[in-house]
Amino acid sequence: MLSKIVFCINDRISVDKQMQAQAKAAIAYLNECGIAGELHHVTDGSRLICDDPGQTLFLADDEIVAQTLQEKGYYVIAWQAESDLNRKFGGVKYIFTNIDEVDLDSYVKVYQRLAGISWTILETERCLVRETRVEDVDDFYRIYADPAMTRYMEGLFENPEDERRYTRDYIEKVYGFMGFGVWTVIEKCTGEIIGRAGFSVRNGFDEVELGFLIGVPWQGKGYAMEVCRKIMEYGRTVLQFGTVQTLVKKENEISIHICEKLGFRAYDEVNIEENIYGESYQNGHSVSFSPSHYGKYIRLIWEADKRG
Repeated sequence: MLSKIVFCINDRISVDKQMQAQAKAAIAYLNECGIAGELHHVTDGSRLICDDPGQTLFLADDEIVAQTLQEKGYYVIAWQAESDLNRKFGGVKYIFTNIDEVDLDSYVKVYQRLAGISWTILETERCLVRETRVEDVDDFYRIYADPAMTRYMEGLFENPEDERRYTRDYIEKVYGFMGFGVWTVIEKCTGEIIGRAGFSVRNGFDEVELGFLIGVPWQGKGYAMEVCRKIMEYGRTVLQFGTVQTLVKKENEISIHICEKLGFRAYDEVNIEENIYGESYQNGHSVSFSPSHYGKYIRLIWEADKRG
């Protein structure tokens, strides 16, 4: 858990008094939020020692300082002055500029990403929706083991190790790059994983896509509607999606009905290639291909300005 944020200014590089003022204001704000804040004047970061690096986030205004801190295994964000937006920070994943406009949630989210901690996306009355973890894969196989789960959608890789490799890549490349994806749904009262839901991007389409599934033992209890309603609200208010599509097999009348209740309207019928990842997954590449197979899907569209 994040407990401290350290702002590092290299006086030989940064003589911007505004940055120092921003740091002091940010520290005061963080202290009010229960997070310790510190300001250090450093040259290369080599003498900066952290007693609890696992719970500390560093902001560095200099590339050398940032690299030195990263080499120590610390979690580092580049801190770029508005007056020097051309400064390079090689190897640093995240850059902040106007820290007086950065809220606590932003600090926490970046810290969690650097620390490999899954984000909690939202909660409903009965469910928690969070980013998927590699250890969720075993529960996914138990859910997908019921033949009814793959009647209208693709299943998992035959080899669980392939699924785990795919999940690791997904966490890094989809969550890390896009900030959203398909998430894990958990029943709060039991702590059990009961399904998956979220947004994805499909090649050949402009709109992001809503997808969802709830395991057979939990179907018929309103979980899909409860979770997807909150996810759509998250997409509208947080992710700023104005239009969302969903693709449902023509025969899947229950899912079509759920989507219509969410405000989706049937738009057209499309042929979608299925099993695009092949039979196995190695190092981010599908290595065993199967013949192309297409299925007929109803494409439904949701528009923020036409919510009923």
